[in-house]
Amino acid sequence: MNVKNVEKKENNSASFQVETDKAEFEAAVNKAYLKAKSDIYIPGFRKGKAPRAVVEGMYGAEVFYQDAIDELAPQAFESGLNESGLKIVGAPAISDVKVTDERTVEFTFAVTLYPKVTLGRYKGLEAEKDAVSVSDEQVDSEIDATRRRNARMLSVEDRAAEMGDTANIDFDGYLDGERFDGGKAEGYDLVLGSNSFVPGFEEQVAGMTIGEEKDVNITFPENYVENLAGKAVVFKVKLNSITTPELPELDDEFAKDVSEFDTLEEYKADVRAKLEKSASEQAENRFRTDILRQACDNITADIPAVMIDDKLEEMIRGYAANYGMTDRSVSLDKLKEMMGLDEATLNNSLRPAAEFQVKNELLVDAIVKAENIEVTDEDTDEYLKKVGEDVNAKPEDLIQYFGMDFIREECKKDKANSIIFDSAVAVAPKPAAEKAEGEEAAPAEGEEAKPKAKKSTKAKKAEAAEGEEAPAKPKTRKKAAAKTEETAE
Repeated sequence: MNVKNVEKKENNSASFQVETDKAEFEAAVNKAYLKAKSDIYIPGFRKGKAPRAVVEGMYGAEVFYQDAIDELAPQAFESGLNESGLKIVGAPAISDVKVTDERTVEFTFAVTLYPKVTLGRYKGLEAEKDAVSVSDEQVDSEIDATRRRNARMLSVEDRAAEMGDTANIDFDGYLDGERFDGGKAEGYDLVLGSNSFVPGFEEQVAGMTIGEEKDVNITFPENYVENLAGKAVVFKVKLNSITTPELPELDDEFAKDVSEFDTLEEYKADVRAKLEKSASEQAENRFRTDILRQACDNITADIPAVMIDDKLEEMIRGYAANYGMTDRSVSLDKLKEMMGLDEATLNNSLRPAAEFQVKNELLVDAIVKAENIEVTDEDTDEYLKKVGEDVNAKPEDLIQYFGMDFIREECKKDKANSIIFDSAVAVAPKPAAEKAEGEEAAPAEGEEAKPKAKKSTKAKKAEAAEGEEAPAKPKTRKKAAAKTEETAE
């Protein structure tokens, strides 16, 4: 194949032409004929037995051209890309294709180029870092949570339901006198005070006695599912039984039951150490995210829209997979509809997160180039050990799954990140009064804003069976995103 007319244009775009030779095109046409011949019927020949020349004589010499062109296009593009040396992003487009009189094919491809990146400052950046402190109250709260998880449930028959009790109820929801979907369940265990149901529901169940039936009147929030948002409904509720937790005594025996320690004091010390470790990791993540954001803000790059669009789709499909929607054939528009993603959510939350991730990737790649980062076998061995511990996988399994080329590139990026963070300076946080009004802490490193997803009927039924549906208010989980100076192309 002959590559020619490689032309870089404005706005990170380029084009190039690739021309096949006559033999390549002829082989592709014949392959198309052989693939289709079994379905071809020509009078005078058994089905699938008509010679190619006869078929072309009846339908025209071009009858197999399109299939041949489709066969050659990927090969032509790969050849052009390798020979031109262009680094592209996004999918290529065929802007023109023609079969010449000499029976060769000339493809013209339009591509988007990887952007030129100019690094700003990325060493010695400063950011606030919280001091780690764990109070006695936090330790006590953590231990109390463990006590609640290990509580013995006792039946209550001599009093009305109270907040903190588990009320076993039947309920049936009505809107304007008609039942609505998802509003009915029997034998449902509801922890009063858990706020798992629509506001106002649990408070009205409190005070009911066993066997009592009651109409519970509530109004759904404005941000609830479309057909119920803001609507006043009635739930007919019957209280079947009440159970209440009996917390275990806070003593050495409790410590032995819930931990590997023999005494309560040892157990408390371990709880404090774990809380301190968690707080330290969170402080470190916030610090690193702030540093990373600064480094990303310091780069200069004309980022093609396709890079952000591709990253946005990658994020959405990743979130969808968390909800069991893994079918890659589902269009992005359909996926957004299924997940309840509107333009406001995309533009205000997800798109900025996608843009930040792209900037992060550009930053790290540019640092690898600017610093001439290379890795040794010892570097990759240590990197594999670290990653393996994080994901509970053996190094050899990671190599088999990802391949050494990919692992070496990731190891280079890890070293680039180390250059940023090892040179970063932590400063004491400003007093709250000095911070700008409305200033918010940066999200933790590696996090992204997650969309609220509409649950399928199947998912709702499954949740209801586990005690997390019916008039329960859907919750939105949030994550935030993270990304990493000198001149590099």
